[in-house]
Amino acid sequence: MQTRGQWYGARVSLDDSLAARVERLELPFNEYGVDPYGISKKHLKLALEAFGLLYRHYFRVRCVGAQHIPPRGRAMLVGNHSGGVAVDGAMVLTSTLLEMNPPRLSQGMVERFIHKFPVASLWASRTGQFTGLPEHARRLLEDDRLLMIFPEGARGTAKLFRDRYSLVDFGTGFMRMALQTRSPIVPFAFLGGGSAIPTIFNAYALGRLLGVPYVPLTPYLLPVPLPVRLEIHYGEPLHFQGTGDEEDHVIEGYVQQVKQAITRLIETGRQERQHRREQGLLP
Repeated sequence: MQTRGQWYGARVSLDDSLAARVERLELPFNEYGVDPYGISKKHLKLALEAFGLLYRHYFRVRCVGAQHIPPRGRAMLVGNHSGGVAVDGAMVLTSTLLEMNPPRLSQGMVERFIHKFPVASLWASRTGQFTGLPEHARRLLEDDRLLMIFPEGARGTAKLFRDRYSLVDFGTGFMRMALQTRSPIVPFAFLGGGSAIPTIFNAYALGRLLGVPYVPLTPYLLPVPLPVRLEIHYGEPLHFQGTGDEEDHVIEGYVQQVKQAITRLIETGRQERQHRREQGLLP
């Protein structure tokens, strides 16, 4: 168990590391520390202080294959959604800042309901997370940004504990966007989210009252994440040829290839976790 002094020392080290990495981001910040999209160095540093502590000390995230993410230029990170709330998005964002050299900011497409909450909306935009509209995604990719996509949408985070490693239907919009912008797709698997927030029931009626799609309920009622070991497995980039105007069956075939790549990463990650558990390296 860490003493208070040890925890403080870890926090100071982490703060220094994150601050330095935000400074190394290859984004066109102006003299006020704001880029053309409104992303703020100040907000990034404050948000990632919290995310970094969760990443390294609470969830103790294991990241595999970050070298597959292009160090520069446009690319799409496409993976499975899990965990009831957006723990996966926060940890993927943190991984590209902490695990890549040079660090990169992954920018996600958030659900529209977040704009009902002014504080959350402000912080999302100041850290580069924008409403999931096609024009936003296209502009980011054309500016050679790193775009994070969860094709399952809210249905992915709504998966119950028993279905935590399954994949629901993928939308096809991300594939047309990849073809139109000639962007490589880096598949990834996020493991452990369904155990961190073990959802046994989704309260849709309560969600409507609160202005969100649903409220995940756990055996301990509240959707508060447990300190479960999380893992992110990145695969090799996938390249597809086309214009984005192909027939639906062609696009759906490409989407299935991405889905299969993510499924393989999930299964490989599960097997590795089981092996480490048998070796006593995981609880």
